[in-house]
Amino acid sequence: MCASPVIERRDDLIVPVSEDEWKVRVDLAACYRLVAHFEMDDLFATHITVKVPGPEMHFLLNPYGVHFSEVTASSLVKVDLDGNIVSDTDHVINPAGFVIHSAIHANRPDAICILHTHTVAGMAISTIEEGLQPWCQKATRYYKRLAYHDFEGKAQDMDERERLVKDLGDKNYLVLRNHGLLVCAPSIGTAFKEMYAMEKSCKTQLQIMASGGKIIELSENLLEHTAQQFENDAKVTRERPSGWPSLLQMLDRVNPGYAA
Repeated sequence: MCASPVIERRDDLIVPVSEDEWKVRVDLAACYRLVAHFEMDDLFATHITVKVPGPEMHFLLNPYGVHFSEVTASSLVKVDLDGNIVSDTDHVINPAGFVIHSAIHANRPDAICILHTHTVAGMAISTIEEGLQPWCQKATRYYKRLAYHDFEGKAQDMDERERLVKDLGDKNYLVLRNHGLLVCAPSIGTAFKEMYAMEKSCKTQLQIMASGGKIIELSENLLEHTAQQFENDAKVTRERPSGWPSLLQMLDRVNPGYAA
C-alpha cells in the first residue's frame, strides 16, 4: 500500500484557510496536474471544481490563464455559486466557464467534485448520434447511467442551467453534445479515476469504429450485471479511492510543487 504524501498546510497565505480546506486544495491542484499529465487538458480551458468543506456553498476552481500543469493549492480561487470570488487573491476566473459547474453544485449536493474535459476523443464521441456505447468492459459502467445534454452554444447563458440539471438528473456521467465530457463524484480522486475511465472508453470506441470489424454485442442482462459490479466497487472506495496516493507519489516525481 502506498502511503499518502505528507502535506503541510501553508500559514503564509493572505487569508489562512482551515486544515480541511487546505487538504482539498492540495488534492484539487494535484488533480489539475494529473489531467494535464494524462493529456486530458485543454490548456487552461474547462474546469475541475470541488466544494469547500463547511456549511457555506463555496467552491474551488482554477485561476484563469494558468495552465493545468502549473496549478497550485494556493493559486486556486474560491467562489460562490454565482461565480463571485470570495477570497483574497490576485487571480481571476472565467465566470462563463462556471455556469455548468454551478448549476450542478447547486442541485446535486452529492456532487462534491465535478470534472469537465474537452479531449479529442470525448469531443468526437459527443458528436456521434449514438454517443458512448458499452462495447468494452470499461464502458459497461455507463449502461443506462449516462446522461446527454444537447448543445446550445457556448455555455454562457444562465437560463441553460435548468435544462442541464434536468438532463443530468441523478446520473454521474454526462456527455455534453458537440462539446465534451463531464463526471460528478463524491471526491476528487474518484472524479479523476472516473474521467480517466470515460476518456479511455471513448478512445476505445473510436478505435473499434475505425477498425470496421463486427462488434460483439453484449446482452442487456450482462450489461446491467457488469454496471452493478462497477457500482459496488465504487461504494467500497468512495472515500479513499484506491490508487490516489500512488498517483500523488508519481506526481511528486514528475511534476512536484502542486502543494505550494
